[in-house]
Amino acid sequence: MHLTRPTIMGVINVTPDSFSDGGQFAERSAAVTHGLRLVDEGAHVLDVGGESTRPGAAPVGEQEELARVVPVIEGLGAADSRSFEISVDTAKLGVAGAALDAGAGIVNDVTAFRSAPEMAGLVARRGAGCCLMHMLGEPRTMQRAPRYGDVVSEVKSFLEERLGFALSEGVDEDRIWLDPGIGFGKTVGHNLELLRRLDELVAIGRPIVVGTSRKSFLGKLTGGRSESERLPGTIATNVLALERGASVFRVHDVAEVTDALTVAAATVGAPREE
Repeated sequence: MHLTRPTIMGVINVTPDSFSDGGQFAERSAAVTHGLRLVDEGAHVLDVGGESTRPGAAPVGEQEELARVVPVIEGLGAADSRSFEISVDTAKLGVAGAALDAGAGIVNDVTAFRSAPEMAGLVARRGAGCCLMHMLGEPRTMQRAPRYGDVVSEVKSFLEERLGFALSEGVDEDRIWLDPGIGFGKTVGHNLELLRRLDELVAIGRPIVVGTSRKSFLGKLTGGRSESERLPGTIATNVLALERGASVFRVHDVAEVTDALTVAAATVGAPREE
């Protein structure tokens, strides 16, 4: 997972209740078709999730989550001339293990191995990659008046601590990404401050993942735009994040963001493949 270009992570929500596209890709065939379309549009990683992490989301049992994500990962893994990686968006040890067996190569854990500390050892043993994210509280409670002294310093300290834990469990440092968790227990002001000072997180030395795609703070900034109307805000935040050193961009609208980042990378001199 050594990055030489802006890396696009396309979102595949195999859920009935995700905030933006819940229910659209709940069926295996629809999800696989959507994922392969995202690859055609420029995605380098497909992030498959079977449990919504939107504010207020209810938890999903392990068996239900397995039934949602494993068939999709198997279908994607069987694609001819596979030129992409698959990540599983889960905080459950059993789901992560089954997803790796099915063909995933990255575990994207919004709890940063706090829900299941044993997941770090699993990732290490399997030689997999991981994305460790900051979240204040849990999805059901994270947006209830979140407070920080200095949001950037606190998020940075958290990510450094979780990075240290992963390394102590044997995870390959070159296979670790860090995500400040835009929108996960943060106000509009917190999100903007994280984007403004993203270079402080980049200084940790691992690829920084930015996930602003279609999020509610963009709607609040633009007069109440709905999820489907937040593409301009998504592009703006991703371009600014690229300029500040972000490496990975988790998005729903892959083609549009890919074009924007391609132009931005050429302009700011970010490394890219010829």
